[in-house]
Amino acid sequence: MIEVRNVTKSFDGKTILHDVSATFQSGKTNLIIGQSGSGKTVLLKSIVGLLRPEKGQILYDGRDIMGMNGEQIKDLRKEIGMLFQGSALFDSETVLGNVMFPLNMFTDMSQGEIRDRAQFCLERVNLNGAGDKYPSEISGGMQKRVAIARAIALNPKYLFCDEPNSGLDPRTSILIDELLSDITHEYNITTVINTHDMNSVLGIGENIVFINKGHREWVGDMKEIYRTDNEALNEFVFANQLFQDVKKYVLSHETAVRPQ
Repeated sequence: MIEVRNVTKSFDGKTILHDVSATFQSGKTNLIIGQSGSGKTVLLKSIVGLLRPEKGQILYDGRDIMGMNGEQIKDLRKEIGMLFQGSALFDSETVLGNVMFPLNMFTDMSQGEIRDRAQFCLERVNLNGAGDKYPSEISGGMQKRVAIARAIALNPKYLFCDEPNSGLDPRTSILIDELLSDITHEYNITTVINTHDMNSVLGIGENIVFINKGHREWVGDMKEIYRTDNEALNEFVFANQLFQDVKKYVLSHETAVRPQ
């Protein structure tokens, strides 16, 4: 579990995050959503230690990253997996070499053990047989799955994903969502996903934190979001006519089956 307590972050005298508090639960897909410029990316970067807030606490199972020195933060990062927006694979390395990279850097495992672990992770994301290919030889969706395999190679307790569906077609996006959800539950990971994808919000949003103009404005799950009366959240999530129709359908059927 990760707890954010009263975090404030400013740049050049302008406050981006205003006293934000949130809890990201283990074994659940935790989503951070909000308009561009809302502060959600700043929040994500603050949680992983890439930015240092002026105020507040960020607790990893009770350990406050704000009070850690460089060596302690380095040790913590061994427990963290990262999935970047553009996959960030090494073009000169094979698929297998990409997944082996963090194992070579952060473990004392033998090369045989490293290869076996990397191969296991590729099989877990349904890429068995792709290890000898290079990133340029596989599709965008496959590249995302390689990036997920690399992110889980160190068996992380915490997994951070920045716009994991960016640039993917709708069908592939759903497959990536399902994979992230399955891995989260299977390994009891604290998964935090920064996303604009409303299909992800309504499909795998077990714990959703809505950031609006630097404030934490709403927290709930993918079922509760249909019933919210928060105007800013409704405008953000249900701006598309299709999602408006889905909301009407869900609420009408919920009313129809509710005991009188």
